[in-house]
Amino acid sequence: MKLGCIGDDFTGSSDLANTLAKAGMRVVQYTGLPSAPAAPEVEAGVVALKSRSIPPEEAVRQSLAALEWLRAQGCSQIFFKYCSTFDSTPEGNIGPVADALADALGAACVIVCPAFPGTGRSVYQGHLFVNDTLLNESGMEAHPLTPMTDPDIRRWLARQSRHAIGHVPAPHVFAGPDAIAAALLAEQDRGRRHIVVDAIRDEDLIAIGRAAADLPLVTGGSGVAMGLPANFGATPRQPDWSGQSGPCLILSGSCSVATRGQVAYHARHHPVREVRAEDVIGGKTTPEAVLAWARDAGDLPLVYTSADPGVVAAIQNRFGRETAAGAIEAFFAALARGAVAAGAGRIITAGGETSGAVVEALDLGPLSIGPEIDPGVPALSAGPSLALALKSGNFGREDFFEKAARLLAGPPGTP
Repeated sequence: MKLGCIGDDFTGSSDLANTLAKAGMRVVQYTGLPSAPAAPEVEAGVVALKSRSIPPEEAVRQSLAALEWLRAQGCSQIFFKYCSTFDSTPEGNIGPVADALADALGAACVIVCPAFPGTGRSVYQGHLFVNDTLLNESGMEAHPLTPMTDPDIRRWLARQSRHAIGHVPAPHVFAGPDAIAAALLAEQDRGRRHIVVDAIRDEDLIAIGRAAADLPLVTGGSGVAMGLPANFGATPRQPDWSGQSGPCLILSGSCSVATRGQVAYHARHHPVREVRAEDVIGGKTTPEAVLAWARDAGDLPLVYTSADPGVVAAIQNRFGRETAAGAIEAFFAALARGAVAAGAGRIITAGGETSGAVVEALDLGPLSIGPEIDPGVPALSAGPSLALALKSGNFGREDFFEKAARLLAGPPGTP
């Protein structure tokens, strides 16, 4: 294995795996810490953790365990993947994990770049934008778990890390890899370990990746990984994909603006069922009843709790954040297990916590990477009888669920 990757959630990890696979690396996504060595043909391994919203000390412990396994596979560079909207709290977990990984690797210069222009995320003057809107005005300020109230990544990361934060501004990035490398070294000489790098175009990400060729640790969204495979001699290729037939179940727990729009679109064409958190907690709605509805509902049934953030906040205030979130995650996990046991061949999820709960509940082994559905979201194969799509809340076009279901079924004409 050449490149070792640690993702802080399952959707983001599949996003990263998709980026590396498109660039030509042989990639496997592992669901949690692997218990066995990687297959010899794997060039990039992505260890997907569910560590974004857990206590910082536990996130550090899990990430260091993943690092130890990746180093044992022979990786010469480590990539720490977090969300392109830098989802975190003032306490972490991005800063504490980046600090711990840098310490373990002896990394004096660590790139920090959440930009992903293909999905509208860019970093300029150290500030993170979602399309033409500052992060803290994009809807992310109302996220129920990681509200992002400051768009200045330098300032937000400084609250999480023990180390000084540097910055490589856009003019240096536009000047190419050599200029970026020189600017990184200058910031390192000033005693700044974590260095936020501007990027507004895919060309910027490619240049940053080339400048990072000799760095032991890189951190960011999946976009900055675009330039890394070429450092290992990879060239772009299309992954093999056959798909899965059989019933499809769609589960959405994200309350992002994008996902709510996708649910509304899907409801105009296919059966949907809203599940209310208070009914799950109170036992009024059971997995068995919802699975029976899905079985009889028709084509591409979708079960969702993707409520307005204000509704989510009210539920959290009433029952407590952990109780509410835990109940919904357990409910979706039970739905996924029941659907697969009943013969479902395709599972589509929306939302990082939902996706993590489903993947853990299904106890999946390594996932192989298929073609891209929408920017940042690949098709995944979990073996001979199950295909998955794990969508970050903010990703995907309006018709994402329909498109994902078609692609997971395989190319037209597949038996």
